[in-house]
Amino acid sequence: MTKVMTKGEILQIWEGFHWLFFAYIQGLIICLRRFEIDIAAGNFPQAQVELETATDLMYASGAAMELAASFNRQEYEHLIRPAMMPPNVRSDNFSGLMSWDHASLIKIWKRLSPVFETLPDVLHPQHNRFVAAYVSLSSAHTAVCQKFGGGEAGSLRCNKTSAVSKLENFADIRLKLLDPNHRVTGGCPFHPSQV
Repeated sequence: MTKVMTKGEILQIWEGFHWLFFAYIQGLIICLRRFEIDIAAGNFPQAQVELETATDLMYASGAAMELAASFNRQEYEHLIRPAMMPPNVRSDNFSGLMSWDHASLIKIWKRLSPVFETLPDVLHPQHNRFVAAYVSLSSAHTAVCQKFGGGEAGSLRCNKTSAVSKLENFADIRLKLLDPNHRVTGGCPFHPSQV
């Protein structure tokens, strides 16, 4: 027999796994900054460790995203979505895009894109896994959005286009930063070919 979750339990799942997601993202940012320093210093063994750890954190972030959605669409529409709208938040277009963590991560990805483009061969296996981890994270985020109706409706931030199509567009842009030579993905953001 399946236990029916209370409103508090559902909100706790959503919020708790999002906090965990952000903790993983913060760890990812730290690893990528250290990776950047190690690459500049020519310390490829330590850069390898940082990229491997960043990869693990990216996979963990995707898992946290999936676990945050451990309830049904009706519960999302009646409990979660209203919790992300005024008067519960100060913005009428609330989004994770507004967070410091997101801005910092995108900034470091932009800085690292030329590094990924000229990455030494010794780091290609770790980079392949890193790109695959991003694809996994992006797919998890899109699947959660799809589960809760994002294929038919817009997000809180942008209701003019479907939330899923917006996420897929973001994924393509970000993947170009992480795999600028399309070495891992072969040009297709959702089907890594060498992972």
